[in-house]
Amino acid sequence: MAAPKHTPTNPVDRPRAYTSPDFVPAPWRNERKASITGRQPRAERLGHPGPDQGYVLSLAEHVRPRIKVTHGESVDDAIQGCIGIALRRASVFGRAPVIHDLDIALTMWGFFLDTPPADLVAARKQLFGGLSNVVHHYVEARQLVDMVPDSTMRMTPEMVRKSMPNSWRALTGA
Repeated sequence: MAAPKHTPTNPVDRPRAYTSPDFVPAPWRNERKASITGRQPRAERLGHPGPDQGYVLSLAEHVRPRIKVTHGESVDDAIQGCIGIALRRASVFGRAPVIHDLDIALTMWGFFLDTPPADLVAARKQLFGGLSNVVHHYVEARQLVDMVPDSTMRMTPEMVRKSMPNSWRALTGA
């Protein structure tokens, strides 16, 4: 290391240079029994992994006051079903969930509409009923998420808003 010019140095000292350490540890290898080797597996009901997925719970609390449900529906069921859709959309883009993911999910199912069509409400009651109890309705929640077409996942929030409520079947895959 160089020293300032005002520092006294011994002219017979040799300059120091980099030397390797005496011991170099072996490189780390992912050899744990439960480790996934290769790509993430894809199949029905395995979900859609992505980074920082827990953040969607915070986003859900921000949109909770805007959600409109009819008699016989639950805001908790609506949130639980739409969280899965939002996480799937975020994973398509390889990122953490953002508010637009959740807005798209809630918009396509008409949870922001003051007066949704009767057939949409009937479909929501059938598909979203009881989803807030994740332990008992995990399979139904996965089926709801998997039924949404890939083309809807790539739409912008504005495109989904313009398609509602007339094209809700095409957006949701119902």
